[in-house]
Amino acid sequence: NRVQDILDVKKRLVDLVPEAKVEVGHGQMEEGKLEEVMIRFVNREFNVFLSTTIVESGLDIPSANTMVVNRADTFGLAQLYQLRGRIGRSNLRAYAYLMIPGQEAITPRARARLAVLQRYTDLGSGFKIAAHDLEIRGSGNLLGPEQSGHVAAVGYELYTRLLEEAILDVKGEVRREAPDPELQLKLSAAIPEDYIPETTMRLTLYKRLASVADEAELDALAEEVHDRFGKLPEAVQNLIVVMRVKALARRAWVRMVRLEARRAVFTFDPNSPVQVEDLTKTIAREPERFRWLAPQELAMNFKAGKEGAAIESIQKFLAGLRVGE
Repeated sequence: NRVQDILDVKKRLVDLVPEAKVEVGHGQMEEGKLEEVMIRFVNREFNVFLSTTIVESGLDIPSANTMVVNRADTFGLAQLYQLRGRIGRSNLRAYAYLMIPGQEAITPRARARLAVLQRYTDLGSGFKIAAHDLEIRGSGNLLGPEQSGHVAAVGYELYTRLLEEAILDVKGEVRREAPDPELQLKLSAAIPEDYIPETTMRLTLYKRLASVADEAELDALAEEVHDRFGKLPEAVQNLIVVMRVKALARRAWVRMVRLEARRAVFTFDPNSPVQVEDLTKTIAREPERFRWLAPQELAMNFKAGKEGAAIESIQKFLAGLRVGE
């Protein structure tokens, strides 16, 4: 809504729904008066807050669970995403209604923006929406067609990686990146179809699991999956374990973790940032448990009767490795 006609809109609302208690808020109001209206809304002294996009920033009212955006086709995607985030901030189910004059009356870009917003409603969808926003609006001069090629040809993530490598090359620096660990853990790890039937959803989840950076992010994702789809079956629990080992191995630049009958074998990258002195002390304290098979290949033996806790031992060992800068 525009400030110029916001009072006219209020009159129309009151005429349509006489029982509604409607108040107005916008950026041209005196600071004290606007604050007073907001406090009254928080205290539920009225139930319809008619405002401009001033509510986009910082409004946090848990009891607000319904939003109607007039002429949603005139808003940017990021702006609509921010507006939608103002509701549903409690355990109450929230609804956002995006009003347009009709599909034929809006531009193709507006239709694309609204389609993206309808598609991504899950918690944590911000990055996906931002990526689509980049595609719809274009990427400007840095990543756009005025440079050599176009981001759409290779994808945003790969393009930015190539750009970063080119910058390092110009500066005469070498890109150092932790290797993607190969795991041989003898675990049946997957997302069963009877747990998540939708193929697209399973693939999205696989991708998110593969891209987790640390244990905290993995724990948050596992909790989200549990909340959305119910108790994790054994195969999914194993998948979480595999991704946890992978994150720990990547942190220590371990190229391979191989589980054998009575031992686990770790192959370190030559550029691993693991503190060698600490690792040497660990091995010296338990010479019967650890043995170097090759310059970068370390074997960790399991005690008799402890083979069942092999995966737990692997996680504990990797988590205990001290990594330098």
